[in-house]
Amino acid sequence: MSKIHVAIIGVGLIGGSLGLCLKDKLGSDVYVTGLCRTQKSMENAMKLGAVDFAADDLEKVTGGADIIFLSPPVLQIVPMVKKILPYLKDGAILTDAGSTKSYLWENLHKILPDNVYYIAGHPMTGREQSGVTAAKKDLFVGKAYVIVEGTGAPKAAYDKLMSVLKHTGANFTSLSLAQHDRCASVISHVPHVTAAALVTLLNRSGDDLSSCIKLIGGGFKDTTRIASSNADMWADICMTNGEAITKNLRELQDILSEVIDAVKRGDRAAVHDYFAASKERRDSILEKTVKMFDPN
Repeated sequence: MSKIHVAIIGVGLIGGSLGLCLKDKLGSDVYVTGLCRTQKSMENAMKLGAVDFAADDLEKVTGGADIIFLSPPVLQIVPMVKKILPYLKDGAILTDAGSTKSYLWENLHKILPDNVYYIAGHPMTGREQSGVTAAKKDLFVGKAYVIVEGTGAPKAAYDKLMSVLKHTGANFTSLSLAQHDRCASVISHVPHVTAAALVTLLNRSGDDLSSCIKLIGGGFKDTTRIASSNADMWADICMTNGEAITKNLRELQDILSEVIDAVKRGDRAAVHDYFAASKERRDSILEKTVKMFDPN
């Protein structure tokens, strides 16, 4: 593969991990530039080897880039694309790590010229830490990575993008825009809202708060781990996938109401069946996906 220029907008956990991966796998065959907001972020990105060059200058970062990887919070992606359009070369490929897809495509297809292609993407991975200092070159390995087709890009653009992304070691799959947003809501968005709710529940335990904290163990830590994720990112996700998230949160409310009713009436059999069915289904899912996708 000839030398390729990849520009990363938002060299944080995801963008930084992509940069580390590409530099590790491709070395001097790839030139990675990164847009960072602060001098410290620029220094960290270059020191860690996530990029060859970092700046806060859009033209210097994106000018001449073959692939532009957009990794800011979702609501910042469209405004960012509007800013970089004057600097994009003919045939440039835009892709992203946004957790919602329909919102982005609805807005981007209205502003993109015919000679710039958008291929929606979503690596289903992350950590509770954020920033480039939390980045890992193997963050994508074995994780599901959605590539959404049907956004008008030619096959040659897909092939070029995949010739780069394949080095992440991710498990790639294709979904439609709407299907992605529905599924992401169930397996990612609602669990994050729920994890934050559990922390809020603890925080509202009143006089028992200090005693509850003393009892915290692995169960609470594991269940609420993702509540430590970036608040800006998750606020944007909720604003841009609201229909699917609210629908599934209401479904979750119904499920919890069923459990509440069973507990209140002392129906042990119903409560037992609730836990048993959940265990059976989870164990079955994990067995089937052990060598496929790890969405966490």
